[in-house]
Amino acid sequence: MSVRIGQVRLRTPLLAGSGFAALAVSVAVAVTIGPADISAADVWASVAAHLGLGDSALAPLRDGIVWNLRMPRTLLAAVCGAGLAVCGAVMQSLLRNPLADPFVLGVSSGASTGAVAVVVLGVGGGVVSLSAGAFLGALLSFALVLLLSHTLGGSTDRVVLSGVAAMQLFSALTSFVVLTSADAETTRSVLFWLLGSLTGADWGQVLLCTLALAVVLAVCLGHARTLDAFAFGEESAAGLGVHIARSRLILLSATALLTAALVSCAGAIGFVGLVLPHATRVLTGPGHARLLPVTALTGAVFLVWVDTAARTVLDPQEVPVGVVTSLIGVPAFVAVLYRGRRRT
Repeated sequence: MSVRIGQVRLRTPLLAGSGFAALAVSVAVAVTIGPADISAADVWASVAAHLGLGDSALAPLRDGIVWNLRMPRTLLAAVCGAGLAVCGAVMQSLLRNPLADPFVLGVSSGASTGAVAVVVLGVGGGVVSLSAGAFLGALLSFALVLLLSHTLGGSTDRVVLSGVAAMQLFSALTSFVVLTSADAETTRSVLFWLLGSLTGADWGQVLLCTLALAVVLAVCLGHARTLDAFAFGEESAAGLGVHIARSRLILLSATALLTAALVSCAGAIGFVGLVLPHATRVLTGPGHARLLPVTALTGAVFLVWVDTAARTVLDPQEVPVGVVTSLIGVPAFVAVLYRGRRRT
């Protein structure tokens, strides 16, 4: 056992280094893929010029394609993939539920209701954007989950059940609003966003989500030992000196806020937070100090390529990112479950 732990610890820096390299290469290559003929050298030249590291010889149109269209979208995909994967890993350990994902608290359903209220009902009078409405809806759903779970006793199973109740409530509200108030074109645009879309990504969204990811990842890494303790159950964690209620509230709030920020910018992208933590544990082991950084890098690389496929496979038509993640995620999840079955 000690030899295996040592091997995992030695392998973690290698995995992290390989992950960073794979992410850098993935971003550079993904930006070159599309109708416009852009090379990797063009990408680096544009980035260097905008960072003040040199002059770009690219024409303004090509430079705009790289810097204003493809680069923010690709980076937002990386940040969303990393954030969803981290939130999934935290939720699975915190709730001791292998089926938990970032949306188990009803955040995505609340975000959908908020977005639909802005787009279809015109809530906010044109002042509140779709992203802002989605973020506020996600926070409302999380607040409802906290209230319900606290009222029902605050145990782990009550948190999960409260999340399911909030999810069903806001999903029903979203469906009701769309069916009764939206026209065909609005319904199509709303449905596309609900299935996950990185179309229209800008640098403001990249900055917002990156800051949220950095803060939440730091908080979760600071509670890595606490998450390790939660994996053995609340009683065992309490015996190890963990303040159960406070730690759970901090971690639930952190993951919910990050999920709300990601969903408000990219919609509900499923299966990333469910499958990737399980796949990464095979490489790193269960320790969260090692699991969380590698999971973040895996999620980032994964969603960069999924989004690239979503926008190019049926060009000029674009496929919602959530559809592609589900098509890939279901077989991958079955494979992970089968691997676990063989081990047992």
